[in-house]
Amino acid sequence: MPGHTPSSKSLYQRIFSYFWILVGAFLAAVSIRVFLYPNRLIDGGIIGISMICTRLFGNALFSIFFVAFTLPFVYLSYKYIRRTFVIQMLIAVIIFAAFLSILENAPSFIGDPLEIIVIGGAILGIGAGLIIRHGGCLDGTEILAIIINRKKGFTVGQVVLFINVFIFGAYGWIFYDWHIALQSLMMYIVAFKMMDLVIVGLDELKSVMIISMKPQELKQVIMHELGLGLTVMYGRGGYSGDAREILFVIVERLDLADLKEIILREDPSAFMAIENLHEVVYGKRTRSTKKLRSKK
Repeated sequence: MPGHTPSSKSLYQRIFSYFWILVGAFLAAVSIRVFLYPNRLIDGGIIGISMICTRLFGNALFSIFFVAFTLPFVYLSYKYIRRTFVIQMLIAVIIFAAFLSILENAPSFIGDPLEIIVIGGAILGIGAGLIIRHGGCLDGTEILAIIINRKKGFTVGQVVLFINVFIFGAYGWIFYDWHIALQSLMMYIVAFKMMDLVIVGLDELKSVMIISMKPQELKQVIMHELGLGLTVMYGRGGYSGDAREILFVIVERLDLADLKEIILREDPSAFMAIENLHEVVYGKRTRSTKKLRSKK
């Protein structure tokens, strides 16, 4: 029956999300237990604070510290963000803590510091990225950053960066080991970039707004030479008051150079405003650039 389709689909989507949260939590725990902790490196945020306390008070307490430090942020997310997010966050935190305990005696990766930083940071970033992409969260400091952003105006990135610099600095001050603190910061940068790739994806899209005196000619060459669809918007010049057509195009990063070349070939005086897009959503589905092009 038609009425059964939405519920079945939403149930499938939830199971799909929980599966990838499970995978992400496992990868993050592997990175911590196999790469970071045996080599005395730390992550940022609550995980980093938990690792500092674990080194001070005992390896077996890692999961306990992590859960204890995360619970206040679960409450903050319930109060200030949204209740549905709390469920996803709790699931991610519990699974991650369970994997930390299971992998407590996992063999350590001992190698060159650069290998540890790159491989460990990449695995951690992939794990955290999978969790965030599917609606969960491990780092409670991001919750705090969102709240501070709403109340004080600082960006989430600024708050998280400040907190993590403080955590890495605290590690160097407590253990008198600034070399490890710097390596941890380098590992965090690798993890952050990998997490961004997982969340955003490799196919970066561009939106291009074109203002030209030759909109009809440009429409034809864009659609026929590049095979791209476009939208025509109607505007009016602020100074001249003349009515004009504005072309809006979504294009892959690799096709952007060809698009600019074609536009300037047809109209050297054309104006283009180019912005980054991470994904395009229309109707009830999200489509990648390749699917978007084939649709058009």
